[in-house]
Amino acid sequence: MIVPRLIERKRDGLRLEEDQWHELIAAYADGRVPDYQMSALMMAIHFRGLDAPEMAALTDAMLKSGSTLDLGHLGRPRIDKHSTGGVGDKVSLLIAPLAASLGIAVPMMSGRGLGHTGGTLDKLESIPGFRTALSLAETTRQIESIGCALIGQTDEIAPADKKMYALRDTSATVEVVPLIAASIMSKKLAESLTGLVVDVKRGSGSFITNEKSEIALARAMIELGANHGCPVVALFTAMDRPLGFACGNSVEVVEAIRALKGDGPEDLMTVTYALGAEMLLLAGLASTAADAWRMMRVAIESGSALEKLGQIIEAQGGNPRVTDDLGLLPRAAFERQFLAGRSGYILRVAPRIVGHGIIALGGGRRTIEDSIDPSVGFVITAKPGMLVEKGEPLAMIHARDEQGLAIGERVLREAIIIGDGAEASLELVSYRVTATSRERWKAPAPNGQ
Repeated sequence: MIVPRLIERKRDGLRLEEDQWHELIAAYADGRVPDYQMSALMMAIHFRGLDAPEMAALTDAMLKSGSTLDLGHLGRPRIDKHSTGGVGDKVSLLIAPLAASLGIAVPMMSGRGLGHTGGTLDKLESIPGFRTALSLAETTRQIESIGCALIGQTDEIAPADKKMYALRDTSATVEVVPLIAASIMSKKLAESLTGLVVDVKRGSGSFITNEKSEIALARAMIELGANHGCPVVALFTAMDRPLGFACGNSVEVVEAIRALKGDGPEDLMTVTYALGAEMLLLAGLASTAADAWRMMRVAIESGSALEKLGQIIEAQGGNPRVTDDLGLLPRAAFERQFLAGRSGYILRVAPRIVGHGIIALGGGRRTIEDSIDPSVGFVITAKPGMLVEKGEPLAMIHARDEQGLAIGERVLREAIIIGDGAEASLELVSYRVTATSRERWKAPAPNGQ
C-alpha cells in the first residue's frame, strides 16, 4: 500500500476498493500512516466525496479497527441516541438516564467538542470525579447493573475513528457527510445496539446547512445501520438558535439536572421527548408516541430519571450529590448580565457565533492538546421572536476573568440581533426519516401527553 497513490486517486475523483480502505485504516490505527497523510485524504474526501460502497467499507474498517461491546445476553432492548452536533444541546444528559429509568439499556458513547459545537464528554467531566474513559469490561458491568453507561471512545472501540475524529476538528474537515456518517456509525455499531435514534441538526448552527445534505446524511446512517441489522430512525431538529438556555459545559449540566427535576426549557424538553419517544418505540416499550411521552413525563415527575442520573454519576466516579447541590459544579469566577441595547424583536440568536464564543472564553478547543475551563459559557434566555425592551436582561456571561467578560459582551452583541419585526425560525422538530419513509413530524395531541 502506497498512501500517496491512494490520496491521488481520491483527489482525482476515483474510488478506493474495500480492501484498500481496510488496509489503510488498519495502518492508520497502528500508527503506520501519519496524521498529515490522513488529513490530506480527508480533504480529498471533502471535495470528491465517497460513494455508498466506499462509505460502507470505511465504516466497517473503522469498526473492525477495535473491539465491540457484547451485550446480547442482557435480554432487553439496547438503544442509543446520537446528535450530529449543536450549541446548547444537552439532550444526551437527559435522555440517557430517562430512557434507562424506563427499562432501556443505554450504552451511550459520546464525543468531545467538535468545531463550534459542544461535546457530551466535556460536559460530563465538569462533574467532579466523573470518569468517561471506561473499559469495555467496566462498561458491560455498569450496563448490567444500572442499565446505562456514558462513555467516550477508548483505544478498544473504533480507535481509527477516535484519531480521525480529533484530526477532523483541526483540519477543517468536520462538515463532510461521508466522514460524519462513518464516524457516527462505526461507534454506534460497536455498541451492540438493537436500535439507534439520530438527531440531525438543521440550520445555521449545524455542521451541514443545506437540506439535500441533511437528508443524505440521515439516509447514509439509516443504510449503514440496516447493513448491520440495526434499525435507525432520524429526526430533524432546529439548530438556527441554541437549544435551551445554557451554552457551555458546567452550565449545561446545571440546566440538565434542573430539567430532570421538571424545570427544563420548553424547547429542550420537546426535543428530548421527541427523541426519547423514538427510543421507546424502537425498544417496543411504547406502542404510540403519546404513550411514550406519558411514560417520560411520569419518570421525571416521580424522580426516577433524576435518581438514575445519580446512579450513573456515582458508578462512574463522580459525586452524585450534584443532583441535589448544584453548587458542587464548577462556577465561573466572573459573571455579568448582558442587556438589550434597544427595544424590538429578537430576530436571531446565532448559535455558531455563540459556539465560537465559548471557545474564545476557554470552554472549547482550538487544538487537540488544549485543555478547557468547564465553568465558562453563556446562559441565553433570549429566543427569536421575543419582544424585548431596552435594558432588559437577555443573557448571563460566565467568564474566568474581566477579559473574558469583555469577550462575552462582544460575542453576544454579534450573536443576538434585535430588529423591528420578528423573523421566521425553523420548526423545532420538522421531519421523521426511516428506512421506508420521510414525513413531517407531529407532536402527540395534548390529551395524549
